[in-house]
Amino acid sequence: MADRHTDLIVASAPHVVAPADTARIMRDVVIALIPALAVSTYVFGARALLLTAVCAVFSVFFEWVTRKILKRSNTIGDWSAVVTGVILAFNLPVGIPLWMAVIGCFIAIVVVKQLFGGLGQNFANPAIVGRIALFIGFAGPMANWAITPRMSQAILSVAEQDAITGATPLAISAAGGTVPTNLEMFLGLINGSMGEISAAALLLGGIYLIVRKVISPAIPVAFLGTVAVLSLVFGLDPIFQLCAGGVMLGAIFMATDYVTSPITTPGRIIFGIGCGIFTMLIRVYASYPEGVSFAILLMNILTPHIDRLTRRKVFKPAEGGAK
Repeated sequence: MADRHTDLIVASAPHVVAPADTARIMRDVVIALIPALAVSTYVFGARALLLTAVCAVFSVFFEWVTRKILKRSNTIGDWSAVVTGVILAFNLPVGIPLWMAVIGCFIAIVVVKQLFGGLGQNFANPAIVGRIALFIGFAGPMANWAITPRMSQAILSVAEQDAITGATPLAISAAGGTVPTNLEMFLGLINGSMGEISAAALLLGGIYLIVRKVISPAIPVAFLGTVAVLSLVFGLDPIFQLCAGGVMLGAIFMATDYVTSPITTPGRIIFGIGCGIFTMLIRVYASYPEGVSFAILLMNILTPHIDRLTRRKVFKPAEGGAK
């Protein structure tokens, strides 16, 4: 008998049996992330590959050990732990000490995923929580971004250089410096995490996932569209806001997580809009220049309520109050 964890229902009833299973879906996500990994390797060197490999391997290891201890069936073959590890790596500075990255993997897999019951039971995206935990616990290393040649010129344009050395374009913009051009940010000539530097590579992966019917375009379109519209409202450059930071990675690869996003199309649209609103509010009004991870986490918490409000009601209550 097949392990019950190999099948993942991704839509509201009625359900139609399809050949897709969790492992195939997760492998497609890994394939979709390869273009961004290739650009990161070109920009940052072999260290990008090393960080990704460490996060993927330790995520699988922690899942295997935890399920052994809890006497649960082995689920490392579904590739979900690999995806969590790779996405976590994409949210980290490429030069972060590897032992810190391993701590992030432990939090993501053991604390957020397995202690809540495993795949399908976690309340939030494990990689996001792992990233936020590392940001809170290791603020210095988590802000120590590797600097590309183009970004070193941008940093010199800011008066208080020592305060923002290694900063991302969002931080440089907040400090009043000269940011890279939109084309440079779109192609991937900036510093930041692997999931921030090339909007083009992430969009390519997103198109692959949509064509393969792995994700619905509802959340990414709503998320990115909201960021663009609010950028205009706040008098900001929408292209810059879309290409800077983790908006593309978040909208395409993290907000679309099956487990922690709504199952209905209206719910997904509401979810994406909410992510975009929180992202821009944090960017504009908070002291922290980026808001994607916190925005998605907040919307993850609201997902059950969104599902309940948008679920289609098929049967009407019987007259007289009878059940």
